[in-house]
Amino acid sequence: MVMNVSIEPKKILILGGGTAGWMAANLMIKAWGKYGFEITLVESPDIGIIGVGEGSTPMLKSFMDSIGLDEKDWMPACNATYKLGIRFDGWSTKPGFPRYFHPFPAQIDDYTAPAFYYNSLARRNGLDVEGHPDHFFLNSYMAEEKRSPFAGENFPFTLLYGYHFDSGLLGEYLGEVARQRGVKHMQAKVTDTTINADGRIEAVIDDGGRVHKADYFVDCTGFRSTLLQEALRVPFEPYAENLFNDSAVVFPTPRPEEIAPQTISTALNSGWAWTIPLTSRIGNGYVYSSAYTTADEAERELRDFTGVGDSNEVEARHLKMKVGRVTKHWAGNCVAVGLSQGFIEPLEATALLLVQLTVQNFIWALETGNFTTEKRDWFNDDVNGRFEAVRDYIVAHYVVNSRADDGYWQDNANNDKVSRQLYDVISTWTSGKNLTDELKRQKNKDYYPTMSWHCLLAGYGIYPAKEGLQGRDAEKHQAKLNEIHEFIRRCSLNYTPHMELLKSQERRA
Repeated sequence: MVMNVSIEPKKILILGGGTAGWMAANLMIKAWGKYGFEITLVESPDIGIIGVGEGSTPMLKSFMDSIGLDEKDWMPACNATYKLGIRFDGWSTKPGFPRYFHPFPAQIDDYTAPAFYYNSLARRNGLDVEGHPDHFFLNSYMAEEKRSPFAGENFPFTLLYGYHFDSGLLGEYLGEVARQRGVKHMQAKVTDTTINADGRIEAVIDDGGRVHKADYFVDCTGFRSTLLQEALRVPFEPYAENLFNDSAVVFPTPRPEEIAPQTISTALNSGWAWTIPLTSRIGNGYVYSSAYTTADEAERELRDFTGVGDSNEVEARHLKMKVGRVTKHWAGNCVAVGLSQGFIEPLEATALLLVQLTVQNFIWALETGNFTTEKRDWFNDDVNGRFEAVRDYIVAHYVVNSRADDGYWQDNANNDKVSRQLYDVISTWTSGKNLTDELKRQKNKDYYPTMSWHCLLAGYGIYPAKEGLQGRDAEKHQAKLNEIHEFIRRCSLNYTPHMELLKSQERRA
Protein backbone atom coordinates (compact mmCIF):
# COMPACT_ATOMS: atom_id res chain seq x y z
CA MET A 1 0.00 0.00 0.00
CA VAL A 2 1.27 3.48 -0.86
CA MET A 3 0.75 5.99 1.93
CA ASN A 4 -0.52 9.50 1.24
CA VAL A 5 2.82 11.33 1.58
CA SER A 6 1.11 14.72 1.90
CA ILE A 7 -0.25 13.86 5.32
CA GLU A 8 1.07 15.93 8.20
CA PRO A 9 3.64 14.02 10.30
CA LYS A 10 2.38 12.66 13.60
CA LYS A 11 3.80 12.29 17.07
CA ILE A 12 3.77 8.77 18.51
CA LEU A 13 4.56 8.19 22.18
CA ILE A 14 5.30 4.65 23.35
CA LEU A 15 5.01 4.28 27.11
CA GLY A 16 7.11 1.38 28.35
CA GLY A 17 10.11 -0.42 26.91
CA GLY A 18 10.96 -4.10 27.08
CA THR A 19 10.66 -6.35 24.07
CA ALA A 20 7.10 -5.24 23.26
CA GLY A 21 7.87 -1.52 23.40
CA TRP A 22 11.00 -1.74 21.32
CA MET A 23 9.38 -4.06 18.77
CA ALA A 24 6.65 -1.44 18.35
CA ALA A 25 9.24 1.33 18.06
CA ASN A 26 11.19 -0.50 15.37
CA LEU A 27 8.12 -1.34 13.30
CA MET A 28 6.80 2.21 13.53
CA ILE A 29 10.08 3.96 12.68
CA LYS A 30 10.42 1.57 9.75
CA ALA A 31 6.92 2.43 8.49
CA TRP A 32 6.74 6.12 9.33
CA GLY A 33 10.23 7.47 9.91
CA LYS A 34 10.61 8.42 6.26
CA TYR A 35 7.51 10.61 6.53
CA GLY A 36 8.88 12.67 9.39
CA PHE A 37 6.91 11.05 12.21
CA GLU A 38 8.36 11.70 15.67
CA ILE A 39 8.44 8.48 17.64
CA THR A 40 9.40 8.65 21.32
CA LEU A 41 9.67 5.84 23.83
CA VAL A 42 9.39 6.74 27.51
CA GLU A 43 10.20 4.10 30.11
CA SER A 44 10.55 4.15 33.85
CA PRO A 45 14.07 3.67 35.25
CA ASP A 46 12.48 1.84 38.19
CA ILE A 47 11.27 -1.10 36.10
CA GLY A 48 13.72 -3.97 36.28
CA ILE A 49 14.46 -6.40 33.47
CA ILE A 50 13.42 -9.98 34.12
CA GLY A 51 15.40 -11.53 31.27
CA VAL A 52 14.02 -15.07 31.36
CA GLY A 53 14.74 -17.52 28.59
CA GLU A 54 11.95 -17.14 26.07
CA GLY A 55 10.90 -18.84 22.86
CA SER A 56 9.19 -17.66 19.70
CA THR A 57 7.21 -18.82 16.72
CA PRO A 58 8.60 -18.46 13.17
CA MET A 59 6.92 -15.04 12.98
CA LEU A 60 9.83 -13.52 14.90
CA LYS A 61 12.09 -14.27 11.94
CA SER A 62 9.73 -12.32 9.68
CA PHE A 63 9.91 -9.43 12.15
CA MET A 64 13.71 -9.46 12.15
CA ASP A 65 13.77 -9.67 8.36
CA SER A 66 11.28 -6.82 8.03
CA ILE A 67 13.47 -4.42 10.03
CA GLY A 68 16.69 -5.66 8.43
CA LEU A 69 18.41 -7.48 11.31
CA ASP A 70 20.80 -10.33 10.54
CA GLU A 71 20.87 -13.47 12.68
CA LYS A 72 24.65 -13.46 12.80
CA ASP A 73 24.47 -10.09 14.58
CA TRP A 74 21.50 -10.23 16.95
CA MET A 75 21.54 -13.91 17.94
CA PRO A 76 24.99 -13.96 19.63
CA ALA A 77 24.15 -10.66 21.36
CA CYS A 78 20.99 -12.22 22.86
CA ASN A 79 22.41 -15.69 23.63
CA ALA A 80 19.93 -17.04 21.10
CA THR A 81 19.51 -20.55 19.74
CA TYR A 82 17.29 -22.01 17.05
CA LYS A 83 13.92 -23.62 17.66
CA LEU A 84 12.28 -26.20 15.39
CA GLY A 85 9.27 -26.77 17.61
CA ILE A 86 8.09 -27.82 21.07
CA ARG A 87 8.30 -31.25 22.69
CA PHE A 88 5.51 -32.12 25.14
CA ASP A 89 6.44 -34.65 27.81
CA GLY A 90 3.99 -36.32 30.18
CA TRP A 91 0.80 -34.59 29.06
CA SER A 92 -0.72 -37.93 28.01
CA THR A 93 -0.78 -41.31 29.71
CA LYS A 94 -2.12 -43.16 26.65
CA PRO A 95 0.07 -46.21 25.81
CA GLY A 96 2.52 -45.30 23.06
CA PHE A 97 2.01 -41.56 23.49
CA PRO A 98 4.16 -40.44 26.45
CA ARG A 99 5.40 -37.45 24.46
CA TYR A 100 4.98 -35.74 21.12
CA PHE A 101 6.57 -32.93 19.15
CA HIS A 102 4.76 -29.91 17.70
CA PRO A 103 6.95 -29.07 14.70
CA PHE A 104 7.14 -25.93 12.65
CA PRO A 105 6.35 -26.69 8.98
CA ALA A 106 8.98 -27.72 6.45
CA GLN A 107 8.79 -27.93 2.68
CA ILE A 108 9.76 -31.60 2.88
CA ASP A 109 6.55 -32.26 4.85
CA ASP A 110 4.64 -32.03 1.58
CA TYR A 111 5.94 -35.53 0.84
CA THR A 112 5.22 -37.09 4.23
CA ALA A 113 2.39 -35.21 5.98
CA PRO A 114 -0.38 -36.61 3.70
CA ALA A 115 0.39 -40.08 5.05
CA PHE A 116 -0.01 -38.78 8.60
CA TYR A 117 -3.37 -37.16 7.86
CA TYR A 118 -4.53 -40.36 6.17
CA ASN A 119 -3.36 -42.50 9.08
CA SER A 120 -4.87 -40.29 11.77
CA LEU A 121 -8.26 -40.35 10.04
CA ALA A 122 -8.01 -44.11 9.41
CA ARG A 123 -7.07 -44.84 13.01
CA ARG A 124 -9.92 -42.72 14.32
CA ASN A 125 -12.16 -44.89 12.18
CA GLY A 126 -10.88 -48.20 13.53
CA LEU A 127 -7.79 -49.13 11.46
CA ASP A 128 -4.62 -50.14 13.34
CA VAL A 129 -2.08 -47.87 11.65
CA GLU A 130 0.63 -45.65 13.08
CA GLY A 131 -0.95 -42.40 14.21
CA HIS A 132 1.82 -40.76 16.21
CA PRO A 133 2.85 -37.47 14.54
CA ASP A 134 6.57 -37.72 15.35
CA HIS A 135 7.09 -40.27 12.57
CA PHE A 136 6.01 -37.97 9.77
CA PHE A 137 7.67 -34.54 10.07
CA LEU A 138 11.21 -33.42 9.27
CA ASN A 139 11.55 -30.95 12.15
CA SER A 140 10.49 -33.58 14.69
CA TYR A 141 13.38 -35.77 13.61
CA MET A 142 15.82 -32.87 13.25
CA ALA A 143 15.19 -31.65 16.79
CA GLU A 144 16.09 -35.03 18.24
CA GLU A 145 19.19 -35.19 16.04
CA LYS A 146 20.18 -31.64 17.11
CA ARG A 147 20.26 -30.28 13.57
CA SER A 148 20.00 -26.61 12.66
CA PRO A 149 17.48 -25.25 10.11
CA PHE A 150 20.17 -24.64 7.46
CA ALA A 151 21.20 -27.01 4.68
CA GLY A 152 23.79 -26.74 1.95
CA GLU A 153 23.10 -25.04 -1.35
CA ASN A 154 22.61 -28.44 -2.97
CA PHE A 155 19.49 -29.09 -0.85
CA PRO A 156 17.14 -26.21 -1.69
CA PHE A 157 14.25 -27.04 0.65
CA THR A 158 13.13 -24.53 3.23
CA LEU A 159 11.72 -25.00 6.70
CA LEU A 160 10.27 -22.61 9.23
CA TYR A 161 11.95 -22.03 12.55
CA GLY A 162 11.82 -19.83 15.62
CA TYR A 163 14.32 -18.86 18.29
CA HIS A 164 15.14 -19.09 21.97
CA PHE A 165 16.68 -15.94 23.48
CA ASP A 166 17.27 -13.92 26.62
CA SER A 167 14.25 -11.61 26.62
CA GLY A 168 16.06 -8.90 28.57
CA LEU A 169 18.97 -8.83 26.14
CA LEU A 170 16.63 -8.85 23.15
CA GLY A 171 14.79 -5.80 24.48
CA GLU A 172 18.11 -3.99 24.97
CA TYR A 173 19.29 -4.92 21.47
CA LEU A 174 16.09 -3.76 19.81
CA GLY A 175 16.28 -0.55 21.82
CA GLU A 176 19.77 0.19 20.52
CA VAL A 177 18.64 -0.45 16.94
CA ALA A 178 15.58 1.77 17.31
CA ARG A 179 17.59 4.66 18.77
CA GLN A 180 20.11 4.42 15.93
CA ARG A 181 17.22 4.69 13.47
CA GLY A 182 15.75 7.82 14.99
CA VAL A 183 13.47 6.77 17.86
CA LYS A 184 13.79 9.19 20.75
CA HIS A 185 14.31 7.59 24.17
CA MET A 186 13.57 9.07 27.56
CA GLN A 187 13.69 7.59 31.04
CA ALA A 188 10.94 8.98 33.25
CA LYS A 189 8.18 7.71 35.50
CA VAL A 190 4.73 8.71 34.31
CA THR A 191 2.51 9.73 37.21
CA ASP A 192 -0.58 11.20 35.55
CA THR A 193 -2.61 11.15 32.33
CA THR A 194 -4.88 13.85 30.97
CA ILE A 195 -7.94 12.82 28.95
CA ASN A 196 -9.92 15.04 26.56
CA ALA A 197 -13.70 15.28 26.62
CA ASP A 198 -13.84 13.02 23.55
CA GLY A 199 -12.01 10.22 25.38
CA ARG A 200 -8.63 10.73 23.77
CA ILE A 201 -5.39 11.00 25.70
CA GLU A 202 -4.04 14.55 25.53
CA ALA A 203 -0.78 14.00 27.41
CA VAL A 204 1.07 12.03 30.04
CA ILE A 205 2.91 13.77 32.86
CA ASP A 206 6.08 12.41 34.45
CA ASP A 207 7.38 12.73 38.01
CA GLY A 208 9.51 15.69 36.94
CA GLY A 209 6.44 17.65 35.91
CA ARG A 210 7.17 17.34 32.20
CA VAL A 211 4.16 17.08 29.90
CA HIS A 212 4.42 14.64 26.97
CA LYS A 213 1.86 15.25 24.23
CA ALA A 214 1.30 13.04 21.19
CA ASP A 215 -1.20 12.23 18.48
CA TYR A 216 -1.14 8.52 19.33
CA PHE A 217 -0.09 6.66 22.47
CA VAL A 218 1.15 3.07 22.62
CA ASP A 219 0.66 1.39 26.00
CA CYS A 220 3.49 -1.06 26.71
CA THR A 221 3.34 -0.77 30.51
CA GLY A 222 2.83 -4.47 31.22
CA PHE A 223 0.04 -6.01 33.28
CA ARG A 224 -0.69 -2.64 34.89
CA SER A 225 -1.81 -1.18 31.54
CA THR A 226 -1.40 2.41 32.73
CA LEU A 227 -3.02 4.05 29.72
CA LEU A 228 -5.60 1.68 28.27
CA GLN A 229 -6.96 0.00 31.40
CA GLU A 230 -6.21 2.54 34.14
CA ALA A 231 -6.64 5.88 32.36
CA LEU A 232 -9.16 4.96 29.64
CA ARG A 233 -10.86 2.28 31.79
CA VAL A 234 -11.09 -0.31 29.03
CA PRO A 235 -12.42 -3.52 30.65
CA PHE A 236 -10.28 -6.64 31.00
CA GLU A 237 -11.75 -10.06 30.22
CA PRO A 238 -10.05 -12.81 32.26
CA TYR A 239 -9.60 -16.34 30.94
CA ALA A 240 -9.48 -17.91 34.41
CA GLU A 241 -12.46 -20.20 33.87
CA ASN A 242 -10.63 -22.21 31.20
CA LEU A 243 -6.95 -21.35 31.77
CA PHE A 244 -6.17 -22.05 35.43
CA ASN A 245 -2.50 -21.03 35.57
CA ASP A 246 -1.74 -17.65 37.12
CA SER A 247 1.81 -17.94 38.49
CA ALA A 248 5.34 -18.98 37.58
CA VAL A 249 8.67 -19.62 39.23
CA VAL A 250 11.87 -19.32 37.17
CA PHE A 251 15.62 -19.88 37.48
CA PRO A 252 18.56 -20.77 35.21
CA THR A 253 20.75 -23.87 35.20
CA PRO A 254 24.05 -24.55 33.39
CA ARG A 255 23.92 -25.42 29.72
CA PRO A 256 25.09 -28.87 28.62
CA GLU A 257 27.69 -29.26 25.89
CA GLU A 258 25.11 -30.10 23.22
CA ILE A 259 21.64 -28.57 23.02
CA ALA A 260 18.70 -29.47 20.84
CA PRO A 261 16.80 -26.81 18.87
CA GLN A 262 13.59 -27.37 20.77
CA THR A 263 11.60 -26.14 23.74
CA ILE A 264 10.56 -28.89 26.14
CA SER A 265 7.27 -28.59 28.02
CA THR A 266 6.90 -31.14 30.81
CA ALA A 267 3.67 -31.70 32.73
CA LEU A 268 4.14 -31.41 36.52
CA ASN A 269 1.69 -31.74 39.42
CA SER A 270 -0.11 -28.39 39.08
CA GLY A 271 1.02 -27.09 35.71
CA TRP A 272 4.02 -27.53 33.44
CA ALA A 273 7.73 -26.71 33.25
CA TRP A 274 9.56 -25.18 30.33
CA THR A 275 13.14 -26.03 29.40
CA ILE A 276 14.61 -23.46 27.03
CA PRO A 277 18.22 -23.75 25.81
CA LEU A 278 20.27 -20.58 25.39
CA THR A 279 23.96 -20.41 24.47
CA SER A 280 24.70 -19.15 28.01
CA ARG A 281 22.39 -21.31 30.13
CA ILE A 282 19.18 -23.28 30.30
CA GLY A 283 16.08 -21.26 31.15
CA ASN A 284 13.70 -23.12 33.46
CA GLY A 285 10.23 -22.12 34.55
CA TYR A 286 7.21 -23.72 36.16
CA VAL A 287 3.83 -22.28 35.14
CA TYR A 288 1.20 -23.30 37.69
CA SER A 289 -2.12 -22.49 39.31
CA SER A 290 -1.96 -20.93 42.77
CA ALA A 291 -5.33 -22.55 43.50
CA TYR A 292 -3.67 -25.98 43.49
CA THR A 293 -0.21 -25.36 44.96
CA THR A 294 1.72 -22.71 46.84
CA ALA A 295 4.69 -20.70 45.60
CA ASP A 296 7.02 -22.59 47.95
CA GLU A 297 5.68 -25.97 46.83
CA ALA A 298 6.02 -24.98 43.17
CA GLU A 299 9.61 -23.87 43.68
CA ARG A 300 10.40 -27.14 45.43
CA GLU A 301 8.86 -29.14 42.59
CA LEU A 302 10.85 -27.23 39.96
CA ARG A 303 14.06 -27.65 41.95
CA ASP A 304 13.44 -31.39 42.18
CA PHE A 305 12.57 -31.57 38.49
CA THR A 306 15.76 -29.78 37.38
CA GLY A 307 17.95 -31.54 39.93
CA VAL A 308 19.30 -28.40 41.62
CA GLY A 309 17.78 -29.26 44.99
CA ASP A 310 18.44 -26.77 47.78
CA SER A 311 21.46 -25.20 46.11
CA ASN A 312 21.96 -21.65 47.36
CA GLU A 313 23.66 -20.84 44.06
CA VAL A 314 20.30 -21.07 42.25
CA GLU A 315 18.03 -18.16 43.11
CA ALA A 316 14.40 -18.49 42.05
CA ARG A 317 12.13 -15.62 41.04
CA HIS A 318 8.37 -15.76 41.41
CA LEU A 319 6.02 -14.13 38.90
CA LYS A 320 2.28 -13.53 38.74
CA MET A 321 0.37 -13.69 35.46
CA LYS A 322 -2.77 -11.81 34.46
CA VAL A 323 -4.29 -14.15 31.87
CA GLY A 324 -6.93 -12.78 29.53
CA ARG A 325 -7.33 -9.79 27.23
CA VAL A 326 -8.83 -6.31 27.06
CA THR A 327 -12.17 -5.92 25.30
CA LYS A 328 -10.70 -3.25 23.00
CA HIS A 329 -7.03 -3.03 22.12
CA TRP A 330 -7.40 0.37 20.45
CA ALA A 331 -9.48 2.96 22.32
CA GLY A 332 -9.47 6.67 21.54
CA ASN A 333 -5.96 7.45 20.34
CA CYS A 334 -4.31 4.70 22.38
CA VAL A 335 -3.35 1.15 21.41
CA ALA A 336 -2.16 -1.43 23.93
CA VAL A 337 0.67 -3.79 22.98
CA GLY A 338 2.06 -6.75 24.89
CA LEU A 339 1.07 -7.53 28.47
CA SER A 340 -0.98 -4.32 28.68
CA GLN A 341 -3.40 -5.73 26.09
CA GLY A 342 -3.50 -9.27 27.40
CA PHE A 343 -1.58 -12.43 27.99
CA ILE A 344 -2.11 -16.09 27.23
CA GLU A 345 0.20 -18.36 29.16
CA PRO A 346 3.50 -19.16 27.37
CA LEU A 347 2.73 -22.77 26.44
CA GLU A 348 3.06 -22.20 22.67
CA ALA A 349 5.28 -19.08 22.83
CA THR A 350 2.68 -16.78 21.31
CA ALA A 351 3.39 -13.58 23.28
CA LEU A 352 5.67 -11.89 20.74
CA LEU A 353 3.54 -13.20 17.86
CA LEU A 354 0.57 -11.25 19.25
CA VAL A 355 2.76 -8.17 19.81
CA GLN A 356 4.00 -8.25 16.23
CA LEU A 357 0.59 -8.79 14.67
CA THR A 358 -1.01 -6.10 16.83
CA VAL A 359 1.54 -3.45 15.83
CA GLN A 360 1.57 -4.42 12.16
CA ASN A 361 -2.22 -4.36 11.99
CA PHE A 362 -2.36 -1.03 13.83
CA ILE A 363 0.02 0.50 11.30
CA TRP A 364 -2.06 -0.90 8.44
CA ALA A 365 -5.35 0.24 9.99
CA LEU A 366 -4.12 3.79 10.55
CA GLU A 367 -2.68 4.13 7.07
CA THR A 368 -5.64 2.54 5.33
CA GLY A 369 -8.07 4.62 7.36
CA ASN A 370 -6.23 7.88 6.59
CA PHE A 371 -5.29 8.19 10.27
CA THR A 372 -8.91 8.22 11.39
CA THR A 373 -10.88 5.68 13.43
CA GLU A 374 -12.39 4.17 10.28
CA LYS A 375 -10.62 0.81 10.75
CA ARG A 376 -10.68 0.75 14.55
CA ASP A 377 -13.59 -1.71 14.89
CA TRP A 378 -12.01 -4.02 12.32
CA PHE A 379 -8.70 -3.84 14.19
CA ASN A 380 -10.24 -4.67 17.57
CA ASP A 381 -12.29 -7.53 16.14
CA ASP A 382 -9.24 -8.95 14.38
CA VAL A 383 -6.96 -8.82 17.44
CA ASN A 384 -9.69 -10.27 19.66
CA GLY A 385 -10.18 -13.08 17.16
CA ARG A 386 -6.48 -13.87 17.31
CA PHE A 387 -6.51 -13.96 21.11
CA GLU A 388 -9.55 -16.25 21.11
CA ALA A 389 -7.98 -18.62 18.59
CA VAL A 390 -4.71 -18.85 20.52
CA ARG A 391 -6.64 -19.36 23.77
CA ASP A 392 -8.64 -22.22 22.27
CA TYR A 393 -5.50 -23.98 21.06
CA ILE A 394 -3.86 -23.61 24.48
CA VAL A 395 -7.00 -24.75 26.31
CA ALA A 396 -7.10 -27.86 24.13
CA HIS A 397 -3.80 -29.01 25.65
CA TYR A 398 -5.48 -29.18 29.03
CA VAL A 399 -8.95 -30.53 28.32
CA VAL A 400 -7.70 -33.54 26.33
CA ASN A 401 -5.08 -34.57 28.91
CA SER A 402 -5.36 -38.13 30.23
CA ARG A 403 -3.35 -37.81 33.44
CA ALA A 404 -4.88 -39.54 36.44
CA ASP A 405 -3.62 -37.01 39.01
CA ASP A 406 -6.19 -35.80 41.50
CA GLY A 407 -7.08 -32.14 41.43
CA TYR A 408 -5.46 -29.96 38.82
CA TRP A 409 -5.28 -32.30 35.84
CA GLN A 410 -8.65 -33.97 36.41
CA ASP A 411 -10.31 -30.58 36.86
CA ASN A 412 -8.80 -29.46 33.58
CA ALA A 413 -9.97 -32.59 31.79
CA ASN A 414 -13.48 -32.19 33.22
CA ASN A 415 -13.70 -28.47 32.52
CA ASP A 416 -16.67 -27.76 30.25
CA LYS A 417 -15.91 -24.02 29.97
CA VAL A 418 -14.67 -24.22 26.41
CA SER A 419 -15.72 -22.24 23.38
CA ARG A 420 -18.11 -23.65 20.81
CA GLN A 421 -15.30 -23.57 18.26
CA LEU A 422 -13.04 -25.75 20.40
CA TYR A 423 -15.89 -28.10 21.25
CA ASP A 424 -16.56 -28.59 17.52
CA VAL A 425 -12.88 -29.27 16.79
CA ILE A 426 -12.61 -31.94 19.47
CA SER A 427 -15.95 -33.57 18.63
CA THR A 428 -15.03 -33.65 14.93
CA TRP A 429 -11.83 -35.48 15.84
CA THR A 430 -13.38 -37.99 18.24
CA SER A 431 -16.27 -38.78 15.89
CA GLY A 432 -13.84 -39.76 13.11
CA LYS A 433 -14.69 -36.92 10.74
CA ASN A 434 -12.35 -34.84 8.60
CA LEU A 435 -10.74 -32.25 10.87
CA THR A 436 -9.36 -30.17 8.01
CA ASP A 437 -12.89 -29.56 6.73
CA GLU A 438 -14.00 -28.36 10.18
CA LEU A 439 -11.04 -26.01 10.49
CA LYS A 440 -11.83 -24.56 7.07
CA ARG A 441 -15.44 -24.05 8.10
CA GLN A 442 -14.34 -22.14 11.18
CA LYS A 443 -11.52 -20.34 9.33
CA ASN A 444 -9.44 -21.58 12.25
CA LYS A 445 -6.61 -22.52 9.91
CA ASP A 446 -5.91 -18.79 9.62
CA TYR A 447 -4.50 -18.97 13.16
CA TYR A 448 -3.35 -22.53 13.80
CA PRO A 449 -2.97 -24.72 10.70
CA THR A 450 -4.29 -28.22 10.19
CA MET A 451 -0.88 -29.66 11.01
CA SER A 452 -0.85 -28.10 14.48
CA TRP A 453 -4.27 -29.42 15.45
CA HIS A 454 -3.51 -32.88 14.08
CA CYS A 455 -0.19 -33.05 15.96
CA LEU A 456 -1.82 -31.98 19.23
CA LEU A 457 -4.75 -34.40 19.17
CA ALA A 458 -2.82 -37.30 17.67
CA GLY A 459 0.16 -36.61 19.94
CA TYR A 460 -2.05 -37.10 22.99
CA GLY A 461 -3.19 -40.43 21.55
CA ILE A 462 -6.84 -39.36 21.22
CA TYR A 463 -7.77 -42.55 19.36
CA PRO A 464 -10.03 -45.56 19.93
CA ALA A 465 -8.56 -48.22 22.23
CA LYS A 466 -5.90 -50.23 20.39
CA GLU A 467 -7.47 -53.60 21.21
CA GLY A 468 -10.51 -52.60 19.18
CA LEU A 469 -8.60 -51.63 16.04
CA GLN A 470 -8.51 -53.70 12.85
CA GLY A 471 -5.04 -54.78 11.69
CA ARG A 472 -5.56 -55.38 7.98
CA ASP A 473 -2.71 -54.50 5.57
CA ALA A 474 -0.33 -54.17 8.55
CA GLU A 475 2.76 -55.11 6.52
CA LYS A 476 1.90 -52.63 3.78
CA HIS A 477 1.47 -49.79 6.27
CA GLN A 478 4.69 -50.66 8.10
CA ALA A 479 6.63 -50.71 4.84
CA LYS A 480 5.29 -47.26 4.00
CA LEU A 481 6.25 -46.01 7.47
CA ASN A 482 9.79 -47.38 7.08
CA GLU A 483 10.07 -45.63 3.72
CA ILE A 484 8.97 -42.31 5.24
CA HIS A 485 11.40 -42.64 8.13
CA GLU A 486 14.31 -43.36 5.80
CA PHE A 487 13.37 -40.43 3.56
CA ILE A 488 13.28 -38.03 6.54
CA ARG A 489 16.54 -39.41 7.93
CA ARG A 490 18.38 -38.91 4.67
CA CYS A 491 16.95 -35.41 4.20
CA SER A 492 18.14 -34.42 7.68
CA LEU A 493 21.74 -35.29 6.82
CA ASN A 494 21.88 -32.19 4.66
CA TYR A 495 21.41 -29.85 7.63
CA THR A 496 24.25 -28.40 9.71
CA PRO A 497 24.47 -29.56 13.34
CA HIS A 498 22.90 -27.05 15.68
CA MET A 499 25.95 -26.41 17.90
CA GLU A 500 28.26 -26.14 14.90
CA LEU A 501 26.17 -23.30 13.49
CA LEU A 502 25.89 -21.50 16.85
CA LYS A 503 29.66 -21.66 17.38
CA SER A 504 30.28 -20.24 13.91
CA GLN A 505 27.97 -17.32 14.75
CA GLU A 506 29.88 -16.66 17.96
CA ARG A 507 33.17 -16.55 16.04
CA ARG A 508 31.72 -14.02 13.57
CA ALA A 509 30.20 -11.81 16.28
